[in-house]
Amino acid sequence: MEVMTIQIPVGDGTVLPAYVANPAAAPAPTGVIVAHELFGVNPDIRGVADDLAAAGYLAIAPEFYHRDAPPGRWLERDDNGRREGFGYLNRLRRDHAVADVTAVMDWLRSQPGIQRVAILGFSAGGHLAYLAACLLPLDLAVVLYAGWLPTTDIPMSQPTPTLDLTPGITGRLLFLVGEDDALIDAGQRDHIRKALAAAGDNHELVSYPGAAHAFFWPGTPAYDAGARADAWRRILALLA
Repeated sequence: MEVMTIQIPVGDGTVLPAYVANPAAAPAPTGVIVAHELFGVNPDIRGVADDLAAAGYLAIAPEFYHRDAPPGRWLERDDNGRREGFGYLNRLRRDHAVADVTAVMDWLRSQPGIQRVAILGFSAGGHLAYLAACLLPLDLAVVLYAGWLPTTDIPMSQPTPTLDLTPGITGRLLFLVGEDDALIDAGQRDHIRKALAAAGDNHELVSYPGAAHAFFWPGTPAYDAGARADAWRRILALLA
């Protein structure tokens, strides 16, 4: 496996740094965008990209805070990290997110052997992945515990809630969430499930009993090994 950091020009004149993990052999035909959670492209996100490359996929994790944060900036999972992360998140506009994903999609499609593009996002990055699936020609999207979808609480979900854009999804979307998620309660899960069902039969919401928000990360209080294992199995199955 080969890893590197690249710079991708964006249509608004900015430059987007991104971590790339390339499989040792020729990649599978689906390139994967990994959308980071609140804390940026941290070791956990780079680890997901590395795991995807180990499974044969070209994976890229863009730094979506690049307009405000210095290159390579990632945050600890503590109060200071959350405070700084929400500062960045609350300046990440919908048009910026779409421009960034468009640039990364174009880069992936320029790589030898890549025929399809998927996006995999966690929490705030899950929201970004859902938004991108609604507005861009992505083939596949995996959304893990995306917050704020039915609200206008963050700039990515303005001027109308991102969930309202669900009819625009043209690929296939898999939504994974814990049933004890404090940010995405049963009412929101039902709202999301109904919106996906109305948009077509290609989409699925899977919920995990007893799992909390951010269940995917080992070494954190919310970690749920069973939910993570099932989620990863479903992610690889969808990509295949």
